[in-house]
Amino acid sequence: MITPETIINEVKKAVVGKDDVLGLAFTAILARGHILLEDIPGVGKTTMALAFSKALGLDYNRVQFTPDVLPSDIVGFSLLDKDSGQMQYMPGAILCNLFLADELNRATSRTQSALLEAMEEGRVTVDGETHNVPDPFVVIATQNPVGSSGTQLLPESQLDRFMVRLSLGYPNPADELDLLQRKQKGNPMDKVQRVAERQELAAMRAQADEVYVDKKIMEYVIRLSTTSRVNPNVLHGASPRASIAVASMAKAMAYIHGRDFVIPDDVKYIYPATVTHRLLLTAEAKASGKTARSVVDDIIAMTAVPDVR
Repeated sequence: MITPETIINEVKKAVVGKDDVLGLAFTAILARGHILLEDIPGVGKTTMALAFSKALGLDYNRVQFTPDVLPSDIVGFSLLDKDSGQMQYMPGAILCNLFLADELNRATSRTQSALLEAMEEGRVTVDGETHNVPDPFVVIATQNPVGSSGTQLLPESQLDRFMVRLSLGYPNPADELDLLQRKQKGNPMDKVQRVAERQELAAMRAQADEVYVDKKIMEYVIRLSTTSRVNPNVLHGASPRASIAVASMAKAMAYIHGRDFVIPDDVKYIYPATVTHRLLLTAEAKASGKTARSVVDDIIAMTAVPDVR
């Protein structure tokens, strides 16, 4: 029987020392969400996406985003078929199971927005015709830190479509040594095997959907969101979409841990990755050195935790 641990362990053959990030990434996949990886180049963002696609047996497409990438490169375009005289749809790169949008914040706003319909609605519209994306469908987007050459801020409406924002960061010396030693024996990606089929991922998602969420847990999620909206350091707090994402992530986290019910610790664990990128801090908060993560940590600390025994 395939378990979440089996899949994560397979991905770990290529991504060293980032167990927490891999766990959160697979939690988002189970929760039917999309993932934003924000980090400097060269720490394994693309490797992680490719390893998940191999382990899960997913069709995979990658687009390196640059200012000259057009929306039609993503969603596809219509082309005249000379034989039939009809316009024929030519699928874009996004029609796959796992789409890697590499360095998304180097693309123009128009091209970035081409992702929104597919991410939110599971479909693309070209010349008035709608085409559904395959099931399962996951977008993993990477972006370099703002301020890097050629980058620009992603709009808040697009950030809100990502269920989680994660960062791999530099490995510690021991893990980096392990990575170098593995590289001496060939490409670690070659060791990642297909251990699940799409149907098995669909079954795991369905089981995660059935995880029970007590009303007190739902009220806890709402209290967290409400606290973010009235926090003096926050200009725009967590949206209702964020609350839905938190509940979905908590259910998937409970499923990964072998439970059929959510506990408050599930919510607290996934909350920073699920909400931090959705908050817009005030200028005063930024000037005083506060970060979205420190504000989220404060929100968790000041919000009453329910007793669901």
